[in-house]
Amino acid sequence: MATVATGVTVVATDGRLGRFAQTVSAMCAVSDEPPSLLVCVNHRSPLNEAIQAHGSFAVSVLGKQHDHVADTFAGRPWPGKERWDFTCGEWARTASGAPRVADAVASFDCGLHTVLTIGTHHIYVGVIRDATVAGGTPLVYSDRRYAQPEAFAPSAFPAFPGSGPGHRDEQRTPR
Repeated sequence: MATVATGVTVVATDGRLGRFAQTVSAMCAVSDEPPSLLVCVNHRSPLNEAIQAHGSFAVSVLGKQHDHVADTFAGRPWPGKERWDFTCGEWARTASGAPRVADAVASFDCGLHTVLTIGTHHIYVGVIRDATVAGGTPLVYSDRRYAQPEAFAPSAFPAFPGSGPGHRDEQRTPR
């Protein structure tokens, strides 16, 4: 799995147990009705108990400038910082009170919907209550190192009717 390129996110929560965050590379959309996503967190992380107690969490999609934030919340702080040190970046609060990286490419304020445990990880499905999109170049992780994506080259589609970008949109009927 180390060679699979993924976006880099920080999952965070705050509440009666305190403020916690963890760098996570396993995040994806679940549904658009209701809007939801999932994140996978190693069972050893102190974030688990806090998410379950607080019932909400934020997901910040990190930009290329956030490698120090990613390292800090992965337990590898930069010189002069402690593990899980919130002074490593600029933070804002979501409506639920969860911390989010203020200048993240995107962030999501989620209410906890479902928790599954598979092997070494807890899978948290969150219903998205609010989203903030700032844009920018996302931070990517592959082969145990950070990178930024290159511009995508257009695909070469076969030259036959109904092929190419958007052909499915042309066939859709209005709702």
